[in-house]
Amino acid sequence: MKNSDLIREKLSEAEAIAWDTCHKIYILMDSEQVELMRGYGYDPLITADQMSSDEMFEVVEGWYEDSCSLRFIDAVSTNHINPNAGFETLVSQFDEEEVSV
Repeated sequence: MKNSDLIREKLSEAEAIAWDTCHKIYILMDSEQVELMRGYGYDPLITADQMSSDEMFEVVEGWYEDSCSLRFIDAVSTNHINPNAGFETLVSQFDEEEVSV
């Protein structure tokens, strides 16, 4: 998986991980984001209390492999002034797709 070191770094500080079971994988960096994702109905949602960061990395890798071609991984932090500024793309859509020439 691309950017594995960056993903591991973010997971070492993360509160949780969440997946929509299709293509959206989020590393949740604070408790406010965890509660928002719970409110949105994200399941699975796994907290740092439930797994170590290494275990969460293995889960994220599995989710990524099982996701559709629109897959991406974002780290999300709360930003009250501009909520969109809280999203940091770690693996963008089509990042690992082969390009035919």
